[in-house]
Amino acid sequence: MKALSPDVTSASSTTLPRHALVVESDPDQRRRVVTQLAHWGYTPHAVGTGAEALAALGDTRFALSLIAIRLPDMSGVELVRRLPELAETGPVIMVADASQSAPVMDAIQAGADDVVRRPYTADELEAAIRAVAGRARHERLAPSLEAAAERLPQELALLVSPQMREIQQVIEQAARADVTVLVCGETGVGKEIVARAIHAYSPRRRAAFVKVNCAAMPRELLESELFGHERGAFTGAHQRKPGRFELANGGTIFLDEIGELHPALQAKLLHVLQDGEFSRVGGHHNLRVDVRVICATNRDLAREVAAGRFREDLFYRLNVINILVPPLRERREEIAGLVAYFTARYSRVFSMPEHELAPEALAALRGHSWPGNIRELENFVKRMIVLLDWTLPRTLIAPPPAAPPADAFAVSRGLSLKEISRRAVLEAERDVIAQALEQCRWNRVKTAKMLRISYRALLYKIKDMGLKQDSAAS
Repeated sequence: MKALSPDVTSASSTTLPRHALVVESDPDQRRRVVTQLAHWGYTPHAVGTGAEALAALGDTRFALSLIAIRLPDMSGVELVRRLPELAETGPVIMVADASQSAPVMDAIQAGADDVVRRPYTADELEAAIRAVAGRARHERLAPSLEAAAERLPQELALLVSPQMREIQQVIEQAARADVTVLVCGETGVGKEIVARAIHAYSPRRRAAFVKVNCAAMPRELLESELFGHERGAFTGAHQRKPGRFELANGGTIFLDEIGELHPALQAKLLHVLQDGEFSRVGGHHNLRVDVRVICATNRDLAREVAAGRFREDLFYRLNVINILVPPLRERREEIAGLVAYFTARYSRVFSMPEHELAPEALAALRGHSWPGNIRELENFVKRMIVLLDWTLPRTLIAPPPAAPPADAFAVSRGLSLKEISRRAVLEAERDVIAQALEQCRWNRVKTAKMLRISYRALLYKIKDMGLKQDSAAS
């Protein structure tokens, strides 16, 4: 770890940089987070072990700490428990693997402010930082986090299809009426942009916009996250913690993936919508809040109600205004503008040269079905920029496959949506690695440098994914 500069550590509090502590044993993940935090205006201090983190805490006051639960010498949870007695660290975000559940509960109980799960995107990390920074009132948001609100008009201007122009009119009308809104559509179509636009056009725009992903954590943690908890409410609850509804008071709360909400929390949410009151976990007194609720789902909630998985009374409370966002394949005229926007944005983010796609390449992108919608297109552009590879995969150039048979999804029966998504991500990663290996003629050292991962990590992925030299070229 680099030694901290004496003039930085001894500077007055008004001139101190916004230090951020990153405790992550994986060097590739560490570099990625450091790049993102630096872009957002922080001064990152990255270490790979708990012992190095403890040493850094003695020298610097951190505005933010990002700590992996799994460390080589101690648990990240143990490290979080020791933070209050060592230094002022500001908000703490824990990083957990998708398979970890019990350690996540321990992390929250130990005092972590939020948890992100791998694999996570830069936008998801930004959202977590925005939330915890709002909770820690003494810290200002990083300039780029504030710029996210400034990007909204530019992003809305890209939605030029007749369907989205009509939706923008509905957004402006819905913003004036202080009622609940249910935004529906496939994953990745831009439901969060719709929610942010409603908030930005509403009289509440100067107050907080708070996002909560209802599928990101177990019920017990989500209840505490939404409604807060009192000191002593459960083991490890050493102090009172306000919930997201309290933080959103006077503003808007956006409940993403509302269809995943546990039935017990559905009842509590219904009570908030009806009376504007709730109690913290372990609390005995009701709190009143003035919050506008916007929800989003990729499920058919009417069908969920019929199946008994979602409360009918809550559905009608949420469904006052319903906005259905169409998939990208029905808005192909927007693809060229989105590609140009993402290319310019991520070329700046990753400090890469900007590249303009040829007309035939744009035509191929417009012809693709994009099952992952705008999110898939955005990640596709990111890959091209990072790999400096502007040749389109054969899957995009080739004619679209014939329509699948009616039983095409039989292999997915019994799998959760998360598992299906995880497999799709792994398959996409396999394709990128195979293309990079082919481009580098299977020079693994060169491929690892191109992908910005360690040589050992590349070898592991090649073996784990069953890649062979002839399979990459097939």
